[in-house]
Amino acid sequence: MSLDEQNAVLFGNGDELPSNHSANPHMNELIDQRRRQILAGGAAVGALGFLGVLPTIAEAAEQSPELPFTRRNRLPFDAIPVSRADTITVPAGYRASVLVPWGTPISGNLPPFLEDASNSAQDQAEQVGMHHDGMHFFPIDGRHGGGNKSNHGLLVFNNEYIDAPLLHPNGPTTVDGKRTVAEEVRKEINAHGVTIVEIRRNQLGDWEVVPGRYNRRITAATPMQMQGPARGHALLRTLYSPGGTATRGTQNNCANGFTPWGTYLTCEENWAGYFATRDADLPRELKRYGLRDSSRFGWETLPGDEFQRFDATRKAADGRGDYRNEPNHFGWIVEIDPFDPESTPIKHSALGRFAHEGLIFAPMKLGSPLVCYSGDDSQNEYIYKYVSNGRYMPVVGKPDRLLDDGTLYVGRFNADGGGDWLPLDIKDKAFQAACSKAGVSFANQGEVLINTRLAADIVGATKMDRPEWGAVSPDNGEVYFTLTNNSSRTKADAPNPRAANPYGHIIRWREDSSDHSGKRFRWDIFLLAGPNEDSRGPNGKPLDERNILASPDGLWFDPDGRLWIQTDMSGSQLSSGPFGHNQMLVADPRSGEIKRFLTGPLGAEVTGISATPDFRTLFVNIQHPGEGSTATNLLSAWPDGPGRRPRSATVVVTREDGKRLM
Repeated sequence: MSLDEQNAVLFGNGDELPSNHSANPHMNELIDQRRRQILAGGAAVGALGFLGVLPTIAEAAEQSPELPFTRRNRLPFDAIPVSRADTITVPAGYRASVLVPWGTPISGNLPPFLEDASNSAQDQAEQVGMHHDGMHFFPIDGRHGGGNKSNHGLLVFNNEYIDAPLLHPNGPTTVDGKRTVAEEVRKEINAHGVTIVEIRRNQLGDWEVVPGRYNRRITAATPMQMQGPARGHALLRTLYSPGGTATRGTQNNCANGFTPWGTYLTCEENWAGYFATRDADLPRELKRYGLRDSSRFGWETLPGDEFQRFDATRKAADGRGDYRNEPNHFGWIVEIDPFDPESTPIKHSALGRFAHEGLIFAPMKLGSPLVCYSGDDSQNEYIYKYVSNGRYMPVVGKPDRLLDDGTLYVGRFNADGGGDWLPLDIKDKAFQAACSKAGVSFANQGEVLINTRLAADIVGATKMDRPEWGAVSPDNGEVYFTLTNNSSRTKADAPNPRAANPYGHIIRWREDSSDHSGKRFRWDIFLLAGPNEDSRGPNGKPLDERNILASPDGLWFDPDGRLWIQTDMSGSQLSSGPFGHNQMLVADPRSGEIKRFLTGPLGAEVTGISATPDFRTLFVNIQHPGEGSTATNLLSAWPDGPGRRPRSATVVVTREDGKRLM
């Protein structure tokens, strides 16, 4: 095996192996059941809601008396074709430019990015991190939420993971699968996390970095605090924090969220692969999350506390003497105040511990509970909802305990098109009964949340095909989630021929309660991705050359109620399928129309999206162009040109005439 092949094994793409072995029903089984019911009953398959479970939504899309702009062309651009060019393509009349690629200097001594990747670990801590993902633009006047400035603000985005073969001049140094150079590992740790960078539009209309006081990096080593029911729990006690209240770092941050009070939420996704344990009898809080005897990057193979914390092997009398509980400090939602460079990030345990893809809020209503949703991005995992105990009352500054005191629910999607939110609450009688029936016990609510996946298994949640990004319609509050794909499903029948669901779909639901805090909802399928012969668009018709897609991932509603969809294809689907490179499309839920708006370069994922308040600038992240590249085999020349290492970057999309995007 060559060095490049060894590195590919050790430093893979990071998707976790399925670890849900419960007998809970799978989403596709429910879809099959519902389809059979419709076919048996002779129900018409109509536009929007082709499963027939949300007729009120379909009628609203057709008539929309409350929406005055239904007849206006809400997608006023020509769909671009699929592409295999190593570049960004947008429709005629638009332009795309590159901003803040990996290695852009933002703080400290402003170290320039070196073409041979010989920057130090400290340099990387003062530069934009690697592999841009979820993102939000905070207007510079949005200190406590909102804000109207569209020419100046803070761009905050996740740096999900790294390609170690590109991060170092000649790739990582390993001997017999072990790391030997501490400086390399420190650089990798500093390339993870979150980037906060101040940007401003100059007199020429171009965006540029402002070397201001807000600029900073949150890395996999940044000190943080635990809050919520799990704070101080015995399962969070470590050598670093014997009291179980403090932690270090955030990593594998995929999608994101942002609060009404002007803070950023980063979400820890495929974090389990960063740890290793040699213990044969794993506790449930490690086993259910898929920890193994080797890690993704091998950080734990180096001596020293900064690296040994990634070794979860039991070495002492209890958790206070080793790092057996260190993995329990990951899988959370992390809140960061971008406007306070001295603030300490907070991990909110009330929101649950799993592979968080993102966090989206239901529309805020004065005096109502705060409600938000998150998906567990792994095959056969679940969708969750959180409802605060306190009421949302806008005040200057951060509301007290809204994200730390509430109830976490998990979704059960029923075959009749209805759904239930099942509480994961140790005080709830139904939850207690489910635990008793399963023969499982929890000492307290903190333990329930540290074992969120197990708790969801017990109550009978519905297995989903990799729940990824979510979005809430500003028109009517409907909730949309992407289900990217699921290669591990084997059951199929005539109405559902996808034995492994390679293409994915988008599900949506409408809550029965107007403030989203209730326990019932109605669901349907908004879009079934795939080629023309195996797909269904939001208008009830097969997808065509304007919009065929696979593996929907990123999801975002713009202020006018258009739904932007980003894809994350990989492997043969990306290299030889009919879909071309990963792309971004725009759908109009009111009309059912959908068009392709952007295509990415070779090997890249199109991910992360935000806009300025005036909707004249769109920010889109391009992750891992030339995925699989090494120092001696560069598979993409984007964005800097031939012979230079491919770099993840943010793309700025504007109209050539300077008007609103649409």
